[in-house]
Amino acid sequence: MNARLHLTNSLSKKKELFESRQKGKVSLFTCGPSTYSRAHIGNYRTFLYEDVLQRYLEYLGYHVDRVISLTDVEDKAIAEARAQGLGLKELTGPAEDRFFKEIDLLAIKLPEYIPRASTCIDQAVHLIKILLDKGYAYWHEKDVFYDPLKFQGFGKLYGLDMSRWPKKKRRFRRDTYPGQRWNLGDFILWHGGESNGVSWDTEIGKGRPSWNIQDPAIITKNLGYQIDIACGGADNLFRHHDYTIAVIEAISGESFSPYWLHGEHVLVNGRKMSKSSGNIVYLENLLEQGYTPGYIRFFLIYTHYRERLDFTMDNLEKPAGSLVSIKEMIRQLTSVKSGRNHTASRQARNLIEGMEDTFRERMSDDLDVKGAVDTVRKTLSRLMSLKMKGELSGSDAAKLRHILEKIDTVFQFLGK
Repeated sequence: MNARLHLTNSLSKKKELFESRQKGKVSLFTCGPSTYSRAHIGNYRTFLYEDVLQRYLEYLGYHVDRVISLTDVEDKAIAEARAQGLGLKELTGPAEDRFFKEIDLLAIKLPEYIPRASTCIDQAVHLIKILLDKGYAYWHEKDVFYDPLKFQGFGKLYGLDMSRWPKKKRRFRRDTYPGQRWNLGDFILWHGGESNGVSWDTEIGKGRPSWNIQDPAIITKNLGYQIDIACGGADNLFRHHDYTIAVIEAISGESFSPYWLHGEHVLVNGRKMSKSSGNIVYLENLLEQGYTPGYIRFFLIYTHYRERLDFTMDNLEKPAGSLVSIKEMIRQLTSVKSGRNHTASRQARNLIEGMEDTFRERMSDDLDVKGAVDTVRKTLSRLMSLKMKGELSGSDAAKLRHILEKIDTVFQFLGK
């Protein structure tokens, strides 16, 4: 079976066959954390589905050129640093260190080089100058704004109803705004002047790039103006990813990314995580309760990435038995040695050889991790029955071990 990868594309609003622009290669951009605060399990669920995507693409034989961004300069970070009496790097540095440690615990694969917003100031200025020259952007007082009405097709990713656009000119100066709603007006690209000691001297004057230009700067500097897949959380469908499209495509005149993936939120007892609700769950909280990093990874990717995951203690425990039984069956099946009253059987061989096919079939259906895990468990259960009858040989066990190791290059929890 040669299952071809299909992904649910937020741009087309349907499941589509994936084909990269260049055969055998995939360029992938994934939104990273804002490092003014700690990442929580909702953030890590997004980073995990993106990790599964990269690992599965590599399993299929693609070379993946991936960029993930770190947002270390924005309104929230500057305000938080000021509130704590810290310099910006004093605030974001420890958050970055914690992020990398937790990423490693969860076996999330990252590129060797990870650009920060603060390292792409020159590219942000370069893009702004082009947008000013082309008439998409304009100066207002000391700041630069982007006029979405100048870009044909604005809001196409979200599906924004442009008939609602106000007739009166409106400008939104903040990097981000709370809630899942649209700011119907012009969005800021450049904060002119000095903001609490945070600014750069550039060709367009003193200031700093807004959040809205930072990802386009990071992407175009490291991947170019056309990529294959862009990813993020569902909240990025509001006021963020459509801004990225508008900036990059206004400059290049070409389609930026044909595939967009968005992962759903983690709820806590049916409610959105927030500081005001006091219900944010961190990785550290689960580790302190005795859950292993491998199990946390399994829990966060077992539910499909496009479905909301309600974090409750019951839901956290529900899939535990499944993983325990899978790992115990793997232990018993792969420990079979030749010459111990076990003989090879065609049925065992067929089950083992078919395991990878069923794994690919489920994973190629929009990264159906749950379906893939469940088919692996069913196959292992049938092999256990054959083992009990003595119909599993040492060579069968070795073959099974090899296939499971390949599958676990994607899962990253079978051997942990």
